[in-house]
Amino acid sequence: MKSPKRSHAVAFTAGAAAATALLVMLASSPGFFGGGGERPEVTRATPMRSVTQPRQQTQTAAQRPAVADERSTSRLTPVVEAANMVTPSVVSVNVIRRQRFAPRSLLDQFFVPEGYEREVAGLGSGFVIGPEGYILTNAHVVQGATEVVVTTADGTDYPAKLLGLDELSDLALLKVDKELPVPDFGDSDALVIGEPAIAIGSPFGYLLSNVEPTVTAGVISGVGRHILPSAFGQEATRSGGQTIYADMIQTDASINPGNSGGALVNADGQVIGVNSTIFSRSGGSQGLGFAIPINRALRISEQLRTFKEVRRPWVGIEVNFADGSRTGRRRGAVVTEVTPGSPADRARVEEGMALLAVQGRSVKSPLDWEVELLTVLPGETVSLTVRDQSGREREITVTVEDLPSVGAARVEALEGLELVSLTPAIQSERDLRSSDGALIVDVSDEVASVTGLRSGDLIVRINRWPVADADEVAEILDYMSGRGAIELYYERGGRYRRTIFRIVEGG
Repeated sequence: MKSPKRSHAVAFTAGAAAATALLVMLASSPGFFGGGGERPEVTRATPMRSVTQPRQQTQTAAQRPAVADERSTSRLTPVVEAANMVTPSVVSVNVIRRQRFAPRSLLDQFFVPEGYEREVAGLGSGFVIGPEGYILTNAHVVQGATEVVVTTADGTDYPAKLLGLDELSDLALLKVDKELPVPDFGDSDALVIGEPAIAIGSPFGYLLSNVEPTVTAGVISGVGRHILPSAFGQEATRSGGQTIYADMIQTDASINPGNSGGALVNADGQVIGVNSTIFSRSGGSQGLGFAIPINRALRISEQLRTFKEVRRPWVGIEVNFADGSRTGRRRGAVVTEVTPGSPADRARVEEGMALLAVQGRSVKSPLDWEVELLTVLPGETVSLTVRDQSGREREITVTVEDLPSVGAARVEALEGLELVSLTPAIQSERDLRSSDGALIVDVSDEVASVTGLRSGDLIVRINRWPVADADEVAEILDYMSGRGAIELYYERGGRYRRTIFRIVEGG
């Protein structure tokens, strides 16, 4: 419901003086007296002149340019200057994906050919982080893309190569063969709630013919914000293939579809975040936008440039909420599982311990724990402050390792599908429901487009045969080559799915 216009009501009930004030307010509006001509000057001290009486000249013609210049200068606000500094470094990211459609009903089987695919266009934003043409964007913008084209602010298109993608942090690194301007970067650890924030990107670019980035402004509404996985229909925080939206920058600067991957900028013209996600019931901005802090984004981009992937640390514990309040807000963090033989097990971390702090920083939820892991590399140590079930607090130092799936023996199936056998350690690492199967650790674009499979999927059954490990999956797929349709069941994100495809001999 709109609030009532109290100023009008007061003007009609507060007597002649208020009525005169109302007239003054309306008379100051352009065109109130019609014709778009000169406005009469109305004050309480002097009677109103005739509408046709010309207004006195209050300034000479020579003075007007000076006033115009002064007004132009006054329009160069910090927002304008910051936008001018960063906009040349912001790009549109245009992608083409091939989507595979499977029949959903008996009727679809008559009208949708088996393995039917079509090309689907997508759009996002990005910004330059290196003069050699390195561009940072969101992983969800380019994931599954068969073609990526970057468009600069002047309308020039450049084909882009995907150097690396990290779904967990929702970041991807692109490369174009062109030197582009690099913006300044701020310190996202030093943000102040309430300071100006500017979002620059290409919202709704697919509906516009313009290629220039657009600008929206607001403030930093919050820092260190954790979005619970349940907000995205997720049941866990670190299941394979899921994204952790934690330690985010919250802003009310409008972020809309197409803004993803664009720059969040402060009043000094420094990039402080990567626009990533919004809360919305309508699909448009509702004043709740979130950006990945630039300090974390640059660390991850450096790993993507060096290793083509992000090296994740493995501790070997499962952390969940400790309890909840009557209002439904869940608080605290407790160790609910310790994998035998893991770094945590060797350091004598036990189930039931309350996790109070990591690296000296307070832990108020499991997402605080996940955030700290995003900054630790394998081989480094992490300090845990815990309280055991007897109530005693103590410090435990854990030396983290590479993920178990990284060092596991790989088995190649088909051409372009790499698998590892599921073990208890890998099951814990990926938070999988199944205890047997073959985990996909790498898949070529060709195999992915035909089968719909992707890295992180766990193959659990082929046709009527449950599979125990990677070798068995490779044998069955080799046997089925050229023998008809294959119905393959796999686990992804805690749910079981299926895909149907054929393997053509010699193809």
